[in-house]
Amino acid sequence: MDLDRINFILNNEEKCDVYFDDRLVWIQGVNNDVAKVGFVDNFEEKDVYIKDLYERNLKN
Repeated sequence: MDLDRINFILNNEEKCDVYFDDRLVWIQGVNNDVAKVGFVDNFEEKDVYIKDLYERNLKN
C-alpha cells in the first residue's frame, strides 16, 4: 500500500478492509512512511510501515 491510498481511505467514507500480517486493522494515524494501527480482534496497537499494509483483494 502507498501513502496516496492511505490518504484516500482516511478521507473517504467508503469502508475499506485493511490488513497487516493477515489481521484486520484500522488506521489511527500516519507519520511519513509509518502508520499507527489498531487490531480489530483485540486492543493491541502497533506502528507499522505503510508498505506492509494491504487490502485483501489487492494483495500481491
